[in-house]
Amino acid sequence: MTRPAEPDRTVVTARPDLGGGAATPSLRLPTDATSGLPAPSQPLRIGPARFAWRTRTFVMGVLNLTPDSFSGDGLLAAAGDPVRVAVERGRQMVADGADLLDVGGESSRPGHTEVSAADEIARVVPVIATLREALPATPISVDTTKAAVAEAALRAGADLVNDVWGVSAEEGLVELAAERAVPIVLMHNRAEPRYTNLLPEIVGDLQAAIERALRAGVAWESIIVDPGFGFGKTYEHNLALLRDLATLQVLGRPILLGTSRKSTLGRVLDLPADQRVEATIATTVLGIAAGVDIVRVHDVRPNVRAARMTDAIVRQGEPGAGEPGADDPGPAGT
Repeated sequence: MTRPAEPDRTVVTARPDLGGGAATPSLRLPTDATSGLPAPSQPLRIGPARFAWRTRTFVMGVLNLTPDSFSGDGLLAAAGDPVRVAVERGRQMVADGADLLDVGGESSRPGHTEVSAADEIARVVPVIATLREALPATPISVDTTKAAVAEAALRAGADLVNDVWGVSAEEGLVELAAERAVPIVLMHNRAEPRYTNLLPEIVGDLQAAIERALRAGVAWESIIVDPGFGFGKTYEHNLALLRDLATLQVLGRPILLGTSRKSTLGRVLDLPADQRVEATIATTVLGIAAGVDIVRVHDVRPNVRAARMTDAIVRQGEPGAGEPGADDPGPAGT
């Protein structure tokens, strides 16, 4: 392979006659290039709310419209009308401080039963439509891997696409996000937990997903990344990911973390899913300290309180931290 020549337009010619720093040649940016240097993430509007990143941590409440959720909160397994139950739970989550709600109609736990697009639409669309009417100031996310489901959910009132296979080669969801001009969460995942060097590979996969979304026409500001705790990773991988979570900041995008009630927490403490609240809170606090912007949780109130306390410590001095109303758990701080 021949080494490419440096284009003349990028070379700053040496001026030995001037001495000092001008005495040797250097490089300038091409006129059509951005700096490529990290910059603060710009605020993002998700439906009815504006999210000003790094002012505080935002909390996403989980609504699982499934009979087989790993966490035991599947609303199809609950007694009564699932739409009514979901809306009641969504209202309570917002009252407890949730900034946005994530609605899913297919379990993503290991070994889950796949659901057809039609069945998934039948599960999520009535709930999203009713939530939109009941909670007009609350952004709603749809958790799916299917473009048809995401499209139906957006028509029903969803504001954000949460793609748990955001690093796959499929273009459907990023093309839909671009077409509808809505934000998208790109989550890391693998079919098998096979790695040579865990953190660099997670970062590399997410960077490739970001570039794919940009090529499809998704705005840079509309991309959120999720390292995929518990997805395509072993127990040891998940703990290593949490230890080095701050590494993801090199991607320059807001970070969503979903550890709530997951099996790694249960393995550490030898506890079932409904007894992992304290373990989840520990990961929420560590995630915020590592630069996470959104935490996705089942137990909203205790995680909101933990987030506010952690924000008061780690976000001290940043915009909005410590100001009157900064701990107000209203929708996205609006």
